[in-house]
Amino acid sequence: MAEKLDFLKRWLATAIAFLFWAVAGTLLQLVLLPFAKKGKQANLSTQLKIRRFVGGIWYYFIRYLSCSGALKVTYQGFEKLGRPGQLVVVNHPSLLDVVLILSKAPSLNCIVKKDLLHNPTMRNQILACGFIPNTESLELLDHFERVLKQESLLLFPEGTRTGWDGIVKLNRGAVSIGLRSAKVITPVTIKMNPLSLKKGHPWYKIPDRQIHYELSVGDDIDPQEWIKNQSIPMASRRLTKYLEDYFNSQTSQKGSQQCNLNNN
Repeated sequence: MAEKLDFLKRWLATAIAFLFWAVAGTLLQLVLLPFAKKGKQANLSTQLKIRRFVGGIWYYFIRYLSCSGALKVTYQGFEKLGRPGQLVVVNHPSLLDVVLILSKAPSLNCIVKKDLLHNPTMRNQILACGFIPNTESLELLDHFERVLKQESLLLFPEGTRTGWDGIVKLNRGAVSIGLRSAKVITPVTIKMNPLSLKKGHPWYKIPDRQIHYELSVGDDIDPQEWIKNQSIPMASRRLTKYLEDYFNSQTSQKGSQQCNLNNN
């Protein structure tokens, strides 16, 4: 009986949270419309203020889910995020990953799927915050370089949510952004147990027990150490493999283990 009541409590809390998300997202479209119209022309100071405003709303969204018992979230090492020239690369186990990170580190810029510009609750948030839709164009590489001169940039190099098998597979092109433009690459690992909120998985199919997220910031990677003795394409392949091994070892059900850095 207690388990059924706990399940019902978490289901209702999740339903209320996603209802709030829809309502708040719709209202934000109106509030942020003047800033969204400026788009890239808005100065960085204004974009940072809007990111902190949006991040604050997301913070209370996550806090509600935590206080209601739907989620448990722990953060480690987030004080290391937010440095100019820093590319933050993160694995992507669930729908809430970007919200979890930007509610804690709202100053980060972010590369987002271009399809989100068609989402009625997200479009103006993306444009007003100065987030970067991934158009996969050559001009985008120049834009990344300009952004990384002043800001830190959040990237999910898988390109989509990790599958149910939990195996992290990265896009090599995404990693090459860091080698070409970043001063430092910092991995952030998201562990989630039990798994939920996968692509195509409806929010109302909640797991039998509370979801626990652990977000941990790893050691910095110096891009220059990877490209000093090899070409960028070769370094990109090796760094992609290293980061895949790193994320998979950190999220493995067998427990975390150290990856040996060998980029020679």
